Amino acid sequence: MSATMQPTTRPGERGVELSRRRRFLVLGICCASVLVVVMDISIVNVALPTMRRDLNASVSGLQWTVDAYTLVLASFLVLAGSTADRVGRRRIFQIGLAAFGLGSLLCALAPSIGWLIAARALQAVGGTMLNPVAMAIVATTFPDPRERARAIGVFGSVTGLSLALGPILGGALVDGFGWHSIFWINVPIVTAAIVCTALFVPESRAARTRRFDPVGQTLMILMLGSVVYAIIESHKLGWTSPIILGLLAIAVLSALGIVGYEPRRTDPLLELRLFRSVPFSSAILMALFALCAFGAFLFVTTQYLQDVRGMSALTAGLSLLPIGVLIVVLSPITGRLVGTRGPRLPLVISGTALALGGAVSIWLGPTTPLPAVLAIYLLFGIFLGTVNPPITNTAVSGMPRSMAGVATSLASAGRQTGTTLGVAIAGTIVGSALTRGGTAYTKAEHNVWWLILALGAGILILGVLSTGPWAMDTASRAAALFQDPDQPRTRQAGANSVGA
Repeated sequence: MSATMQPTTRPGERGVELSRRRRFLVLGICCASVLVVVMDISIVNVALPTMRRDLNASVSGLQWTVDAYTLVLASFLVLAGSTADRVGRRRIFQIGLAAFGLGSLLCALAPSIGWLIAARALQAVGGTMLNPVAMAIVATTFPDPRERARAIGVFGSVTGLSLALGPILGGALVDGFGWHSIFWINVPIVTAAIVCTALFVPESRAARTRRFDPVGQTLMILMLGSVVYAIIESHKLGWTSPIILGLLAIAVLSALGIVGYEPRRTDPLLELRLFRSVPFSSAILMALFALCAFGAFLFVTTQYLQDVRGMSALTAGLSLLPIGVLIVVLSPITGRLVGTRGPRLPLVISGTALALGGAVSIWLGPTTPLPAVLAIYLLFGIFLGTVNPPITNTAVSGMPRSMAGVATSLASAGRQTGTTLGVAIAGTIVGSALTRGGTAYTKAEHNVWWLILALGAGILILGVLSTGPWAMDTASRAAALFQDPDQPRTRQAGANSVGA
C-alpha cells in the first residue's frame, strides 16, 4: 500500500486516510465534477431565447427545459446519497459521471424541445449521483473538523460560483457556436473526471448500510412532481382546473404519506429525525429559499436582458459578471467568517442583500440605465457570495459520519427543489407577457421581484432564529439520537419519534 493511503480506523466509516496533498486533490476532482452539474442549471437560462426561436418552443416548454433537470435532481438526490453510502461513493460517483455525459451528448443532438426535455431528465439522473455524493466524499475525506469546514466552504463556494458563471459561459458559447455547444462542452470534462476519479478518489461507504425505500421514493416523486407540474401548467389550465386541483391533492396526500410512513421504517429514505435540529431544518429551508430566489432571478433576468433590452446572449451573460466576481471574492471570506464567528452574520448579510435586490429591481424597465442595472446585480452577487458556505456548513455540522450521504443529499435536494420552484413560479408569473416583451414583460416581472424580496426576508429571519442558544440546544438533542449509528432503529422507536 502506498504511503499516501493508510487504512482508516474511524468508527462508522469504511474508507482510507489520505495525505494532505491527496485530500485536496480529491476535493479538486469533486469540485470540478459538481461544477458542470450545477452550472447546467444556470447555463441553460441564457440560451432559452435562442432555443425558443430555433425549436419553436412555448413558455411552458422553456420552463420544462430547466425544471426537467432540477426536478429529477430534487427527486432522486436523497436516494443517490443513501445508495452511495451503501454500495460505495466512488462507484456511484463514476456511474453518475457517465450518465451525465451521455445525457449531455443527447441534449446536444436533440432535434426538438420534447427530445431536449427528455435528454435533460436523463442528464439529471447522472447529476443526482454527483452533487450529494461529491459532498459526502469531501466530508469523509477530511477527518479534522477545521479542515473539513474549510473544504466544505470551498465546495459550497464552487457550487455558488458555477451558478453565476453559467450565464457568462453560456452566453459566449451560444453566440459563438450555437445553443448546442453548452451541452457539448460537458463531454470532455466528464470524461476527464471519470479517469481522475478512478486514479485518485478512494472508495468509501457507511459502516451500516441503509436499505432501499421504494415507497418513500415514490411518495417523494409524486409530491415534488405534482407541485411543479401544477405550477407550470396552471397558467394554461387555470388554478380551478380539475387537473390542477387533483395534482395539488396528490402532493398533499404524498406529503402526509411521507410524514406517516417514513418514521416507521428501520432505514427511511428521509431521516425525519434530522429535522428535529432547528439549525439543520433551517438550513434546508434557507437553501430552498435561496435557490428559489436565484432560479426566478435567472429565468426573468436572461429574458429581460435579451428580449426587452435587445442584448446578445454574450452581452447578457457578461452583464451578470458582477455576480460571479463577488462570489469569487466573498465566498472564501465567508467560509473563514463561518469558521471563526459562526453562520449568523453571513446569513443576515445574504438575506438583507437578497431582499434589497428584489426591492430595487421593481423599478427596472426597458430604458433603465445599464450602470443602474449592474449595480442592482451587485446585491445579488453579495447574496450568493455569502449564502452558500453558512448553509452548507450548518446542514452537515453535528451530523454523524455514517449519515453524511443522507444529510448532504437533503441539503442538495433543498437547493434543487428551490431552483425548480423558482423557475416554475417565475415562468407562470410572466407567462404570456414573455411573448409580448417590452413594458408588458417588465410589469409582469414586478411580482417576481416581490417574491424575491419575501424570500430574502425569510432567509434573514431564519438566519437569526437558527443560530441562537435555543436552536443550538435542539441540535445537541438531535445529535444525541445518532450517538450509536451502527445499531439499527427499531420500528417502535421510529414510530415514537413522530409525536416527539
